[in-house]
Amino acid sequence: MSRDDDGGSYLDAPRILHPPPGPRSRELLAEQGKWETDAVSYSHYFPMAVRSARGATVEDVDGNRYIDWVAGISVLNLGHRHPRLVAALAQQSREVWHALELPTEARTHFLKELTDALPGSLRRHARIFFTVTGGDAVETAVQLADFAKGRHGTIAFSGAYHGVHGGAVHLTSGSRYHTTTPFAGSHVVRVPFPDPYRPVLGADAGAAGTIAYLEHLLNDPASGADQVSAILVEPILGEGGYVVPPDDFLPALREFCDRHDLLLIADEVQTGLGRTGKMWAVEHGGVTPDILCIAKTIGGGIPLSVVAYRADLVPELPRGFHIGTYRGNPLALAVGTEVLRVLREGDLLARTARRGAAVVERFRAMGERHPSIGNVRGKGFMIGVEFVQNRATRLPWGDRAKAMRSALFARGVLMHTAGAWDQVLRFMAPLVIEDELLERGLAAFEDSLLTLDGAAGESPRGRAIPHAPPVAGWRPPGAPGLGHPTPPGTPGPHPIPGADDEPE
Repeated sequence: MSRDDDGGSYLDAPRILHPPPGPRSRELLAEQGKWETDAVSYSHYFPMAVRSARGATVEDVDGNRYIDWVAGISVLNLGHRHPRLVAALAQQSREVWHALELPTEARTHFLKELTDALPGSLRRHARIFFTVTGGDAVETAVQLADFAKGRHGTIAFSGAYHGVHGGAVHLTSGSRYHTTTPFAGSHVVRVPFPDPYRPVLGADAGAAGTIAYLEHLLNDPASGADQVSAILVEPILGEGGYVVPPDDFLPALREFCDRHDLLLIADEVQTGLGRTGKMWAVEHGGVTPDILCIAKTIGGGIPLSVVAYRADLVPELPRGFHIGTYRGNPLALAVGTEVLRVLREGDLLARTARRGAAVVERFRAMGERHPSIGNVRGKGFMIGVEFVQNRATRLPWGDRAKAMRSALFARGVLMHTAGAWDQVLRFMAPLVIEDELLERGLAAFEDSLLTLDGAAGESPRGRAIPHAPPVAGWRPPGAPGLGHPTPPGTPGPHPIPGADDEPE
């Protein structure tokens, strides 16, 4: 079990010394507001100023400590300041920080480590394209697919989030840039994502309805989809609500693309690098995409993104095909190499799958006691808890999910929303979170449910709502003794598997 002195989390979290935002946080929030655009959002969801972060915890400038179930929106699968990543960054900082596209040891080490870790037939048989952000990677992937097929059109899905970067080349003068970077991503054919909880096209019975609709789009000359080059898909919807499609969806999509000479682009920006209990989410379906988009965790918190594509996809790309000054930054590459090594060593992925399945069951058990929870789904540490006003009608309840986010924040747990109506709370804790912190977070989650249910006078099935079984060492904010960690080795109720395992 990781401790404070060896790179682990602050083990006394959650610790609320001053109801957030505390006085110093208020000062810094006000200072930020004087100068920074009012378009920022996260400081409204989590009104605090950060002083430091370790493992799966964050400390604000007022001394409050929070359990982090946001992880930078899945950027920090290995947590804040993982010791091996810190060491890799320190070593690289003494050598070179910026090198354009010139080879460095950091670059070649990363390329070898990444190609060895790719899924299926991409492993050791892929070409790599460095980009900077997730949106940049997706734009490059679409551009690459259009170039390879000589067609300009992409099938994408409802609920999809693929970033907001795109089309800036049209503001750049110079025909040579327009020739090598002809982004034509405006031609998008949108198809319903197969959501078993909110089924369209029969998604509750598998992928057959979705595939039949795709067949219609490509076979009907009047469908408007006659110039499609690729299908772009998130293996599990991210911002769309952590929706897990039917098991046969990705295999059926792969077969459909092969049959119609389309390229399959998998956006694993949020699902990749262990988040779902496997290195890549496509591995759950035994599928290999033609193009893979990678970002977030790959840089361990330093901006880095990558497009990996089949080596035989195009014979040659023109020089300057989608350029950028910061692509393949040596600092990020050194950290990224260590990210891949940590994920591939030991049993961290298997532990994530095992612990994630247990967390799903814990949330589902809460759903039995609290009717505002309509659905719980997920793989690994990518879990969605959907709130509804009525279980029969499944009417989304975004206000309840957002109220839960605020209640959890007050209790020292960071958790964020997703979904079209912000009706889903998503569990995306670092994979290395200590089990005692996981237990305390789950206790805070149910305590928040009880508080909100009580405020609304709710009682499931007309009976009193039972309190969750106590978790040793955890007390609600304001109770005596808050901030004292669970004694080592003390089990909570229904302990998460792997409690005695050493974090990677």
